[in-house]
Amino acid sequence: MTAFFLDSSSLVKRYVAETGSAWVNQLLDPPANNRIYLSRLTGVELVAAIARRRRGGSLTGDRTARLLEQFQNEFGSHFQIVEVTRAVLNEATELAETHSLRAYDAVQLAAILELNRQRLSTGLDGPILVSSDVELNAAAAIAGLSVEDPNRHP
Repeated sequence: MTAFFLDSSSLVKRYVAETGSAWVNQLLDPPANNRIYLSRLTGVELVAAIARRRRGGSLTGDRTARLLEQFQNEFGSHFQIVEVTRAVLNEATELAETHSLRAYDAVQLAAILELNRQRLSTGLDGPILVSSDVELNAAAAIAGLSVEDPNRHP
């Protein structure tokens, strides 16, 4: 069972068709038997991303409501949630400075690093970061994490 940690730039592809959506949906397909992790923060980011698309006119109000309902139904049942603890936030502060990351990207990176430490300490393989964010991916690679960009899987 492979472990993947998705940030919002990759998870949004499950709900809105764009480059990489088919690949992300394959990862999330139950027969693939992958373990999918999200930071608690991803819930906020995903809702914001879908709401921005409604405001921008690329989604109707009805479609937005259906997508948000689907996401809310899946958030707690389909995904393993990594909590944003004080320790994660402290590490995120350091990562933001070290890598000049945006705040939420630093929190995402700190969350996957915490998950990576937990999994490795129990003899499991570390998670693979799935993200379309170039800066986050670069910082994750520097930190020694495996990274997949769904935009490379059209």
